Amino acid sequence: MAHLLGGENLTVSYATRTVLDGITLGLEEGDRIGMVGRNGDGKSTLMRLLALRSTPDSGRVTKRGDVNVGYLDQSDVLDGDLTVGAAIVGDQADHEWARNPQIREIMGGLVSDVDWHANVHALSGGQKRRVALAKLLIEDHDVIMLDEPTNHLDVEGVAWLARHLKTRWRANQGAFLVVTHDRWFLDEVCNKTWEVHDGIVDPFEGGYAAYVLARAERDRMASVVEGKRQQLVKKELAWLRRGAPARTAKPKFRIEAANALIADVPAPRDSMALSKMATARQGKDVLDLENVSLNFQGDDGRKLFDNITLRLAPGERLGLVGVNGAGKTTLLKLLNGEVTPDAGKLKRGKTVVTAVLTQEVKELDDVADLRVIEVIEREKRSFNVGGKEFTAGQLVEQLGFTNQKQWTPVKDLSGGERRRLQLLRLLVGEPNVLMLDEPTNDLDTDTLAAVEDVLDGWPGTLVVVSHDRYLLERVTDHQMALLGDGKLRGLPGGVDQYLELREAALAGSTVTGGGNPVTSAGQAQATTPAGGPSEAEKREARKALNRIERQIKKLDQQEKKLHDDMVKSTEKSDFDALAEQNRQLKDLADEKDTLELEWLEASELLGD
Repeated sequence: MAHLLGGENLTVSYATRTVLDGITLGLEEGDRIGMVGRNGDGKSTLMRLLALRSTPDSGRVTKRGDVNVGYLDQSDVLDGDLTVGAAIVGDQADHEWARNPQIREIMGGLVSDVDWHANVHALSGGQKRRVALAKLLIEDHDVIMLDEPTNHLDVEGVAWLARHLKTRWRANQGAFLVVTHDRWFLDEVCNKTWEVHDGIVDPFEGGYAAYVLARAERDRMASVVEGKRQQLVKKELAWLRRGAPARTAKPKFRIEAANALIADVPAPRDSMALSKMATARQGKDVLDLENVSLNFQGDDGRKLFDNITLRLAPGERLGLVGVNGAGKTTLLKLLNGEVTPDAGKLKRGKTVVTAVLTQEVKELDDVADLRVIEVIEREKRSFNVGGKEFTAGQLVEQLGFTNQKQWTPVKDLSGGERRRLQLLRLLVGEPNVLMLDEPTNDLDTDTLAAVEDVLDGWPGTLVVVSHDRYLLERVTDHQMALLGDGKLRGLPGGVDQYLELREAALAGSTVTGGGNPVTSAGQAQATTPAGGPSEAEKREARKALNRIERQIKKLDQQEKKLHDDMVKSTEKSDFDALAEQNRQLKDLADEKDTLELEWLEASELLGD
């Protein structure tokens, strides 16, 4: 494989701390590399160096002269005064970029719901992120570097990005480097893993699952005394081997070695024992939403929830997925009694004690001047988690706060550390119903494993809203979906079934099966401005876009076959066949031109 770029003896220090210490590594054609490591250990720093966006204290970065590098930073780098269209495609005319099927696919996957003519500064943080990602992906790069690209993407968006990166180049062409805490994404798209820690980088072959095994084997062979960390790694590995069928059906490491390593590791959690403990703590009644309906704000007749019923059992572990704006956070507020439904009711068990981890961390503002250990000790000095007694210090340490970090003022904590403390503060209140709204925000993979370990032994009812499908599969026993039609639907097939339902809904078909029927007609949309297209017209336009893209894909396949046939006819000197094939090729080109014009008209109607 041809060398694309690399760093030699890279060193970066801040004050008295060395983040990278003499690192030498490189990217070759065909590399699909995921970077993992604790927050603050230098992942983003290393990526900026390799992308030539910053300079090391010593060492150098070199790249082949013709290599083009694309880089997605975590920060907002778009010109806020530009329209969305100008920010993505520059001054290209619509008919120019619309003829490119790859660009159309990227637009549909990332910004189909963003107003094409809006100024960038008027967008939400998530929309800006997706616009920046679309701008990068439509460009022709040999190497792509992505720093937390899955932030602000829902489950559907993460799955789309994974498909795009897997098919963007041929297997031995191009390369990408990605930093993300999304372990499903790492396992899906990467063939190598770099672990950044203690100033060095350890390379591993394979994605996240292979990395977990290799790291455990490395620690064991080197006789590293890291009991707790190694147990977490082994437990994580046990989950990977026993978990989702889609993952274990295509093993990326030696099964014999994995089986030997986890032979004495119990299942991640004893569901029956936890259920008994939960029943003892909660009784038989927990939280029931019965025939609940809730209108959108403004009460224009559209319903966020339309006659839904949800009954939570003691010890139930439920994962919620859904399209943006479908009401996942609102559903948690309904369950917690913060929102009153327009119809139906909430029944709450007499012994129920709820706690909600919100997407914000403002709950810590009142303790900003306290130290981490003081925040926890203010609640209690000892705690029972899963039948085990913990001191405040032990519980704090279990979620990654070292002895030194325990005495750090809350106001000086990083985003990920504040998130961990926020969860700890909820747990020490000993709730028996815990609701987590996007709990993976700002957490690295090691911390996520520690959080999951705590949740494994937590004997209560758990409801998790997350775009992180790895976490959902790991800590919940079943999933349900909000598809934007006002209904709540069971997912016996898990997240994969949700993605299939969404694809079918966007194609305009009705899906039957477990739960309520779903159609694309009910998807929540913003109110149509006066004089603009109606919601029905927009739905028809979306259907047309999907239909046209499928037709164009078929025409592309036919064109390829015709080109192959024309080569054969030329070799045989069969000029009659060649003339007929040339006529067919012209007809295909005309048909394609017509379809591309239809695509552009539908796209303009949507304002995309």
